[in-house]
Amino acid sequence: MRGLIVINGYPNGGKFYKQAEYIRDALKKMGLETEIRKNGEIFALLTADGGVKSNFLQKYSFAVYLDKDKYLGKLLERAGIRLFNRAEAVEICDDKMTTYLALADSGLRLAESIPAPLCYTPNAKPNANFLENTAQTLGFPLVAKKSYGSFGYGVQLVHGMPELQKIEEEWLYIPHFYQRYIAESCGRDIRVIVVGGKAIGGMERIAQGKEFRSNIELGGCGRKTELSEEVRKAAERAASHLGLDYCGVDILLSKDGPVICEVNSNAFFEGFQQVTGIDVAMAYAEYIASVNQSNII
Repeated sequence: MRGLIVINGYPNGGKFYKQAEYIRDALKKMGLETEIRKNGEIFALLTADGGVKSNFLQKYSFAVYLDKDKYLGKLLERAGIRLFNRAEAVEICDDKMTTYLALADSGLRLAESIPAPLCYTPNAKPNANFLENTAQTLGFPLVAKKSYGSFGYGVQLVHGMPELQKIEEEWLYIPHFYQRYIAESCGRDIRVIVVGGKAIGGMERIAQGKEFRSNIELGGCGRKTELSEEVRKAAERAASHLGLDYCGVDILLSKDGPVICEVNSNAFFEGFQQVTGIDVAMAYAEYIASVNQSNII
């Protein structure tokens, strides 16, 4: 049984290769040979009759999909390849607002969110009524988020109407939304790694200085934390509801309990492994091996 590990065709830094190599080496220990490929190196044609023609895909039975390319993922699945994570789950998690909508009937506590109207008209101006309603509903400060983005970039804290108007003008043609600010979790969240439906550990992330975002890439520091039963169940339910084999669930701690902040289908785990001592790559490899073995039986 042979597999692919798919990374983006234009990787932004060595961390993308390292993540793939960790998983490749762990899978090899489980007796599964894999090959790392950029998505642009995988030729897949959707044929006139709805089939998939490829240069080499017939050699593979599964793929660890470390990319967010929704088109290639769906083509690989049409070719009969089992994706970890599945294409639909990756697509849902790529758009943060879509993630919230998908979790709306999960019973989980979510940050209150208002999607901004999508704009396609050149030289348009922000809708004043929308901004006024958003400000009145969420209050200040509030959080502005681009629907697409990673590592905390595209997330800003908005303190008043002038800032809100400026953000809306700058992001008018970019999918984005606004959320209620949870003050008691400012600069702090918990990253939970979930594999095969089970939370395998948690890392508390703490911002430095006046930064309200706790992302490690923005200077935050991480430390191992024991998960409360409530946090553990929230992370596992989010992963299960979205159909994810593997993910990182970011949880805010509000006065009312855990709040789902984001769900990352391709969460980087090197820093998590260093902080917690948990071999995430091996946990993922063991899960992938078990799924492949059950499919053979």
